[in-house]
Amino acid sequence: MELRQLIFECAKGSITAQRYLFDGYAHRFLLLCQRYLKHREEAEEAMMNGFLQIYQSLPQFNFINDPSTIAWMKKIMVNKCLENIRARHRLLVVLAEDQAEDESVDESVFSSMEVKNILACLAKLPVGYRTVFNLFVIEAYSHEEIAELLRISIGTSKSQLNKAKRHLQRLIIEHNNYGHHAAQQ
Repeated sequence: MELRQLIFECAKGSITAQRYLFDGYAHRFLLLCQRYLKHREEAEEAMMNGFLQIYQSLPQFNFINDPSTIAWMKKIMVNKCLENIRARHRLLVVLAEDQAEDESVDESVFSSMEVKNILACLAKLPVGYRTVFNLFVIEAYSHEEIAELLRISIGTSKSQLNKAKRHLQRLIIEHNNYGHHAAQQ
C-alpha cells in the first residue's frame, strides 16, 4: 500500500493500516531512537509514544508527499526521545559558553569503521554530547534549532558538538586500537 493511502486509512482509524505503518517504519524509527537513548527499553518506549502521537495527529495531518511525511514522523520520534531525555536527565551535562573550544577533529578515524561500531561508540557518549551530536550531525538541525529544542544557548550547543566529536574520536581510536591488537593475537 502506498504511504498516501496508508496515512489516509490510519487517519480514518483503520487498525490494519496502523499496523502496516508500524511494520513499515518501526525498525527505522527504533534505530533513530537508539541513537538518542542508551537503553533499548527507553528507545522502544519513545518509539511507541511516537507512533501513538503520529496516529493521534493524522486526522489533522495534510499529506503533501512521501518525503515530507516521513520527515514529519521522524521529527515526532526525535521529539519523543528529547522528552525522554529531559524527563530522565534533569540536567544535561553542558559546559558554559565561554568554555567552548574549537579544536579540529580528524574525521578520517570514522572512515575505517563499520556503522554499527560507530553507533556503539556514539552510545557511550554522555547524554548531552550524544544528543547534540545526533541533532546536528545526523538530523541536520542548526545550532539555533538545537538551542531552542534543548533550552540551551547556541554557544553551548556548539561547545557540546565539539566536545562530542573529540570524545567520539577518542572512543573510536580506542576501538580501532583494540580491534587492531585483537587481530594481531
